[in-house]
Amino acid sequence: MGVAASEVERLDTLDMWGLTLGLPEQMGAAVAAFPRPLPGLPAHDDVEHVLVLGMGGSGISGDVIAAIAAPVSPVPVLVSKDYELPGFVGPGTLVLAVSFSGGTEETLEAVTAAHATGAAVVCFSHGGALAERAAEWGVPHVPLPDGIPMPRAALGAMVVPLLLALEQLSIVPGAEAMIDQAMTHLRRRRDRWSRPGGDPEVLARRIGRTIPLVYGGGVLGAVAAARWKGQVNENAKAPAFVNRLPELCHNEACGWGQHGDITRQVLTLVELRHDYEHPQITRRFTLVNNLVDEVIGATYVVKAEGDNPLAQLLDLMLFGDLTSLHLSFDAGVDPGPIPALDYIKAGLAG
Repeated sequence: MGVAASEVERLDTLDMWGLTLGLPEQMGAAVAAFPRPLPGLPAHDDVEHVLVLGMGGSGISGDVIAAIAAPVSPVPVLVSKDYELPGFVGPGTLVLAVSFSGGTEETLEAVTAAHATGAAVVCFSHGGALAERAAEWGVPHVPLPDGIPMPRAALGAMVVPLLLALEQLSIVPGAEAMIDQAMTHLRRRRDRWSRPGGDPEVLARRIGRTIPLVYGGGVLGAVAAARWKGQVNENAKAPAFVNRLPELCHNEACGWGQHGDITRQVLTLVELRHDYEHPQITRRFTLVNNLVDEVIGATYVVKAEGDNPLAQLLDLMLFGDLTSLHLSFDAGVDPGPIPALDYIKAGLAG
């Protein structure tokens, strides 16, 4: 890494670097800890739709699940990040409530409303009020591990049990095999990317003080781009913006007709590519690049590797996580604490 190890140790008070590099091991521990079978799940035929509740670093796990489930699930798998529930929630809904701390107020309000509708509920948390409500209601609670100071550092610990629960219901068949392949792949990529001069470090230096604009193709690319944005925001304490193809080809692409003298000084485009893109999305990336060539400072492509969609999605996410940490270290910023979010929570509690 370009920053001296002693400087990183001084800056990184919560060891976000070590936690990020430990993603594959975290996934393996989650596989080993998952109860087989998970008691209290509804019968497969009783599930009409699945709704994942979660916010921030916990909610991104729901986005991952929905993206992986989309091509294979016999029922809709959706994500809600709000206080209110969608109107369809009822006895035919399986609600997976995820809050690493167990105290996320939006998730607690939504899952309480879901339980009142007669929906089947499964809770995932380290403890807190969510675990207490699961015990009160007599619904399954999957404990999340100790020793992780921030939800965004618990991606593997949350994604794995969600996937395994849905595999048990035959909603995401073959989930454990996908997880095993992803872990093997991520170990290789982690070992390569963590060396001095690795690709994420190089990209962070190229982004520098510009603002990253992250474009992802299709569902997998969109989820990866959202993770990149959140990690730059929380780890580097810096702005970042995202969009997805093909949607941006119907609106945002028009916005590159003006102000190029400004945007090319402040924006760097990062394109997240993968093997599961629709062929027309591949063509759209080329056309978009032609449009933005003179109004963006630089464009960089991050290409996923991996033997299945989960492996490629997590591959893109790990690259982004490491890039965001290098951005924080280069700026002399501690990636762990999130004082802006603490301020908002304190204001709401007051």
